[in-house]
Amino acid sequence: MSFFKKMISSQLIDVIEWTDSSANTMVYRYDRNGKEIMMGAQLTVRESQVAVFVNEGKIADVFQPGRYELSTQNMPIMTALKSWKYGFKSPFQAEVYFVNTKQFLDLKWGTSNPVMMRDTEFGMVRLRAFGIYSFRVVDPVAFLKEVFGTTELMTVEGVEGQIKRTVVSALSDIIAQSKIPALDLAANYDELSQFALNSLSPRFAGLGLKLESFVVENISLPQEVEAAMDRRTSMGVVGDLGRYTQFQAAEALRDAAQNEGGSAGMGAGLGAGMAMGQMMQGALAGSQQPSAPAAQEATAPCVSCGAAIRQGSKFCPECGASQSAGACRDCGKPLAEGAKFCPECGARQ
Repeated sequence: MSFFKKMISSQLIDVIEWTDSSANTMVYRYDRNGKEIMMGAQLTVRESQVAVFVNEGKIADVFQPGRYELSTQNMPIMTALKSWKYGFKSPFQAEVYFVNTKQFLDLKWGTSNPVMMRDTEFGMVRLRAFGIYSFRVVDPVAFLKEVFGTTELMTVEGVEGQIKRTVVSALSDIIAQSKIPALDLAANYDELSQFALNSLSPRFAGLGLKLESFVVENISLPQEVEAAMDRRTSMGVVGDLGRYTQFQAAEALRDAAQNEGGSAGMGAGLGAGMAMGQMMQGALAGSQQPSAPAAQEATAPCVSCGAAIRQGSKFCPECGASQSAGACRDCGKPLAEGAKFCPECGARQ
């Protein structure tokens, strides 16, 4: 090979490929160093890659994973843009972009400021949340047009901020639409994560991206809401309020008896504890036991008219008859003093 041919060949590219040594590179523009691409050059596109040819700012042919020998047959758009004839063999200039289509994992999201949520039980509450997500490029052409532009390199950090802000801004709507009460959020992280994934995915489709997973790791409520939840849990644990009150009284007696303030303090504490326990016990007993019925007054029949009158009365309030004389035990008619038989019915007295 002559010196002239060597010099010409050194200015041509005959192998085009990209090996990714990083973990977060999304797009890499192949560096031609001012050289032209030889027609018939070997193009190698590895798995999780897509090669995109750009001619004078216009996206041309897209190559999926595989090995190609560049020609007019497998570059129809470039052939049309450059008006090549069939079987064109001359070198040409074009930009080649390698788009990484692998899944980018373990990316974190979180709320820098609390987001508002309307809850049916607690009203308006503020909450914070955080978790992880993963995504990939599914439409390289749309991604190059809408996001990448003409830079030489793009990493995950270039789109991470956009994704995080979109997630946080939509979080309050997602929680409201899921209709999960604040008390049940912690028990429904999986359901909420799936609901959020379905709601957020359409927002990134226009950018050529796809959310592969979205995980809610934690949602924290304000301290006052958590305190109210703790009180409600405590009431559920207490159960019978009357027995709980008796238990509290017994605890107060024990604490009073263990007072370290000396014998006088111990006696005062014990007395106060006993008084409090008796008072509470009496209150509970009074609220639990039914009141006794009032005692009925004893009565006896009038010796004259037979009306029921208070026992021991000297005169009947109905007929005015004196009650000093005796009365028949059977018919109730008045008897003379010392009579042994009733003059009306003959009953022995």
